[in-house]
Amino acid sequence: MSSIPPQPPVKRGRRKQARPGELLEAALDLFVEKGYAATRVEEVAARAGVSKGTLFLYFPSKEELFKAVVRENISGRFGEWEQTLASFTGTCSEMIEYAFSAWWERIGSTKANGLGKLMVSEANNFPEIAQFYRTEVVLPGQELIRRIFRRGIESGEFRDIDLEYAIYLVQAPLMQLDLMNSSRVICVVNPDNFDPHKYLKMHADNLLAGLRPRAA
Repeated sequence: MSSIPPQPPVKRGRRKQARPGELLEAALDLFVEKGYAATRVEEVAARAGVSKGTLFLYFPSKEELFKAVVRENISGRFGEWEQTLASFTGTCSEMIEYAFSAWWERIGSTKANGLGKLMVSEANNFPEIAQFYRTEVVLPGQELIRRIFRRGIESGEFRDIDLEYAIYLVQAPLMQLDLMNSSRVICVVNPDNFDPHKYLKMHADNLLAGLRPRAA
Protein backbone atom coordinates (compact mmCIF):
# COMPACT_ATOMS: atom_id res chain seq x y z
CA MET A 1 0.00 0.00 0.00
CA SER A 2 1.42 3.36 -0.96
CA SER A 3 1.66 5.87 1.81
CA ILE A 4 0.17 9.34 1.50
CA PRO A 5 2.99 11.85 1.02
CA PRO A 6 3.26 14.43 3.78
CA GLN A 7 1.72 17.82 3.01
CA PRO A 8 4.19 20.68 2.74
CA PRO A 9 3.99 23.07 5.68
CA VAL A 10 2.36 26.45 5.16
CA LYS A 11 5.09 28.92 4.48
CA ARG A 12 5.59 31.42 7.25
CA GLY A 13 5.79 34.28 4.77
CA ARG A 14 2.42 33.41 3.29
CA ARG A 15 0.83 33.35 6.75
CA LYS A 16 2.41 36.71 7.55
CA GLN A 17 1.01 38.23 4.37
CA ALA A 18 -2.47 37.02 5.28
CA ARG A 19 -2.45 38.62 8.73
CA PRO A 20 -3.48 42.18 7.77
CA GLY A 21 -6.52 40.87 5.91
CA GLU A 22 -7.47 38.58 8.79
CA LEU A 23 -7.14 41.45 11.26
CA LEU A 24 -9.28 43.75 9.09
CA GLU A 25 -11.96 41.09 8.77
CA ALA A 26 -12.01 40.50 12.52
CA ALA A 27 -12.06 44.24 13.18
CA LEU A 28 -14.98 44.78 10.79
CA ASP A 29 -16.97 42.06 12.54
CA LEU A 30 -16.36 43.53 16.00
CA PHE A 31 -16.84 47.19 15.04
CA VAL A 32 -20.20 46.32 13.49
CA GLU A 33 -21.24 44.04 16.37
CA LYS A 34 -20.13 46.23 19.29
CA GLY A 35 -19.49 49.73 17.96
CA TYR A 36 -16.26 51.70 17.94
CA ALA A 37 -16.10 52.60 21.62
CA ALA A 38 -16.78 49.08 22.93
CA THR A 39 -14.37 47.28 20.62
CA ARG A 40 -10.97 46.54 22.16
CA VAL A 41 -7.89 45.76 20.13
CA GLU A 42 -7.27 42.69 22.32
CA GLU A 43 -10.57 41.25 21.08
CA VAL A 44 -9.67 41.94 17.46
CA ALA A 45 -6.31 40.25 17.85
CA ALA A 46 -7.87 37.23 19.61
CA ARG A 47 -10.51 36.79 16.93
CA ALA A 48 -7.82 36.95 14.23
CA GLY A 49 -5.72 34.42 16.15
CA VAL A 50 -2.74 36.68 16.83
CA SER A 51 -1.31 38.59 19.77
CA LYS A 52 -2.03 42.23 20.50
CA GLY A 53 1.61 42.97 19.77
CA THR A 54 1.25 41.47 16.31
CA LEU A 55 -1.79 43.67 15.63
CA PHE A 56 0.20 46.77 16.54
CA LEU A 57 2.89 45.81 14.04
CA TYR A 58 0.36 46.47 11.29
CA PHE A 59 -1.96 49.04 12.90
CA PRO A 60 -0.44 51.29 15.59
CA SER A 61 -3.78 52.22 17.21
CA LYS A 62 -7.47 51.39 17.22
CA GLU A 63 -8.15 54.56 15.24
CA GLU A 64 -5.72 53.51 12.51
CA LEU A 65 -7.26 50.04 12.51
CA PHE A 66 -10.72 51.52 12.02
CA LYS A 67 -9.48 53.74 9.19
CA ALA A 68 -7.96 50.72 7.49
CA VAL A 69 -11.27 48.85 7.79
CA VAL A 70 -13.13 51.74 6.14
CA ARG A 71 -10.56 51.97 3.33
CA GLU A 72 -10.61 48.23 2.75
CA ASN A 73 -14.40 47.97 2.56
CA ILE A 74 -15.63 51.33 1.22
CA SER A 75 -13.36 54.26 0.42
CA GLY A 76 -10.71 52.16 -1.30
CA ARG A 77 -13.28 51.34 -4.00
CA PHE A 78 -13.93 54.89 -5.15
CA GLY A 79 -11.26 54.65 -7.83
CA GLU A 80 -13.07 51.66 -9.33
CA TRP A 81 -16.46 53.41 -9.10
CA GLU A 82 -15.13 56.56 -10.77
CA GLN A 83 -13.78 54.47 -13.64
CA THR A 84 -17.18 52.81 -13.98
CA LEU A 85 -18.86 56.21 -14.20
CA ALA A 86 -16.32 57.52 -16.72
CA SER A 87 -16.73 54.50 -19.01
CA PHE A 88 -20.51 54.07 -18.63
CA THR A 89 -22.16 54.31 -22.05
CA GLY A 90 -25.83 54.15 -21.03
CA THR A 91 -28.18 56.97 -20.14
CA CYS A 92 -27.92 58.86 -16.86
CA SER A 93 -31.22 57.29 -15.81
CA GLU A 94 -29.65 53.87 -16.30
CA MET A 95 -26.60 55.01 -14.36
CA ILE A 96 -28.75 56.01 -11.38
CA GLU A 97 -30.56 52.67 -11.44
CA TYR A 98 -27.19 50.93 -11.65
CA ALA A 99 -25.80 53.01 -8.77
CA PHE A 100 -28.65 51.98 -6.48
CA SER A 101 -28.30 48.28 -7.28
CA ALA A 102 -24.49 48.32 -7.20
CA TRP A 103 -24.49 50.01 -3.79
CA TRP A 104 -26.74 47.27 -2.43
CA GLU A 105 -24.68 44.45 -3.90
CA ARG A 106 -21.28 45.80 -2.81
CA ILE A 107 -22.06 47.64 0.43
CA GLY A 108 -25.67 47.42 1.60
CA SER A 109 -25.94 43.64 1.63
CA THR A 110 -22.49 43.12 3.16
CA LYS A 111 -21.08 43.52 6.66
CA ALA A 112 -19.64 46.89 5.59
CA ASN A 113 -23.20 48.18 5.71
CA GLY A 114 -22.85 48.42 9.49
CA LEU A 115 -20.09 51.04 9.28
CA GLY A 116 -22.53 53.75 8.27
CA LYS A 117 -24.81 53.02 11.21
CA LEU A 118 -21.78 52.98 13.52
CA MET A 119 -20.77 56.45 12.36
CA VAL A 120 -24.26 57.86 12.83
CA SER A 121 -24.40 56.59 16.41
CA GLU A 122 -20.83 57.43 17.48
CA ALA A 123 -19.74 60.40 15.38
CA ASN A 124 -20.37 62.98 18.11
CA ASN A 125 -18.21 61.07 20.60
CA PHE A 126 -15.31 60.57 18.18
CA PRO A 127 -14.96 63.71 16.03
CA GLU A 128 -11.61 62.58 14.58
CA ILE A 129 -12.97 59.42 13.02
CA ALA A 130 -16.16 61.27 12.03
CA GLN A 131 -14.09 63.77 10.07
CA PHE A 132 -12.11 60.93 8.52
CA TYR A 133 -15.32 59.17 7.43
CA ARG A 134 -16.72 62.39 6.02
CA THR A 135 -13.54 63.04 4.03
CA GLU A 136 -13.01 59.50 2.76
CA VAL A 137 -16.57 58.25 2.28
CA VAL A 138 -19.30 60.89 2.44
CA LEU A 139 -17.78 63.67 0.34
CA PRO A 140 -16.43 61.42 -2.47
CA GLY A 141 -19.80 59.64 -2.59
CA GLN A 142 -21.64 62.94 -2.90
CA GLU A 143 -19.31 64.05 -5.67
CA LEU A 144 -20.05 60.89 -7.67
CA ILE A 145 -23.78 61.62 -7.37
CA ARG A 146 -23.22 65.23 -8.48
CA ARG A 147 -21.33 64.04 -11.54
CA ILE A 148 -24.20 61.78 -12.60
CA PHE A 149 -26.75 64.58 -12.16
CA ARG A 150 -24.49 67.10 -13.91
CA ARG A 151 -24.06 64.80 -16.89
CA GLY A 152 -27.84 64.37 -17.12
CA ILE A 153 -28.47 68.11 -16.94
CA GLU A 154 -25.87 68.90 -19.59
CA SER A 155 -27.30 66.29 -21.95
CA GLY A 156 -30.86 67.54 -21.43
CA GLU A 157 -31.98 64.24 -19.94
CA PHE A 158 -32.59 65.87 -16.53
CA ARG A 159 -34.05 69.26 -15.75
CA ASP A 160 -31.91 71.89 -14.08
CA ILE A 161 -31.81 71.24 -10.33
CA ASP A 162 -29.88 72.40 -7.28
CA LEU A 163 -27.11 69.80 -7.10
CA GLU A 164 -26.22 70.60 -3.49
CA TYR A 165 -29.63 69.36 -2.38
CA ALA A 166 -30.26 66.83 -5.13
CA ILE A 167 -27.46 64.60 -3.79
CA TYR A 168 -29.65 63.76 -0.78
CA LEU A 169 -32.32 62.34 -3.10
CA VAL A 170 -29.90 59.44 -3.61
CA GLN A 171 -28.15 59.45 -0.26
CA ALA A 172 -31.23 59.56 2.00
CA PRO A 173 -32.93 56.33 0.84
CA LEU A 174 -29.63 54.46 1.16
CA MET A 175 -29.18 55.68 4.73
CA GLN A 176 -32.79 54.75 5.47
CA LEU A 177 -32.21 51.26 4.12
CA ASP A 178 -29.22 50.93 6.48
CA LEU A 179 -31.53 51.71 9.39
CA MET A 180 -34.30 49.44 8.13
CA ASN A 181 -31.91 46.51 7.75
CA SER A 182 -30.66 46.77 11.31
CA SER A 183 -34.08 47.54 12.88
CA ARG A 184 -36.63 45.78 10.67
CA VAL A 185 -39.02 45.00 13.52
CA ILE A 186 -39.34 48.73 14.25
CA CYS A 187 -39.03 50.29 10.79
CA VAL A 188 -40.65 47.82 8.38
CA VAL A 189 -44.37 47.05 8.19
CA ASN A 190 -43.82 43.43 7.14
CA PRO A 191 -40.20 42.62 8.04
CA ASP A 192 -40.35 38.98 6.94
CA ASN A 193 -41.24 39.91 3.36
CA PHE A 194 -39.24 43.10 2.92
CA ASP A 195 -37.36 43.17 -0.40
CA PRO A 196 -34.48 45.70 -0.57
CA HIS A 197 -34.42 45.42 -4.38
CA LYS A 198 -38.06 46.53 -4.66
CA TYR A 199 -37.41 49.34 -2.18
CA LEU A 200 -34.48 50.66 -4.22
CA LYS A 201 -36.35 50.23 -7.52
CA MET A 202 -39.24 52.32 -6.22
CA HIS A 203 -36.90 55.10 -5.08
CA ALA A 204 -35.08 55.08 -8.41
CA ASP A 205 -38.35 55.24 -10.37
CA ASN A 206 -39.69 58.14 -8.32
CA LEU A 207 -36.39 60.00 -8.43
CA LEU A 208 -36.14 59.69 -12.21
CA ALA A 209 -39.76 60.82 -12.67
CA GLY A 210 -38.91 64.00 -10.79
CA LEU A 211 -35.67 64.59 -12.69
CA ARG A 212 -37.12 64.48 -16.19
CA PRO A 213 -37.78 67.83 -17.89
CA ARG A 214 -41.27 69.13 -17.26
CA ALA A 215 -43.63 70.13 -20.01
CA ALA A 216 -43.97 73.87 -20.55
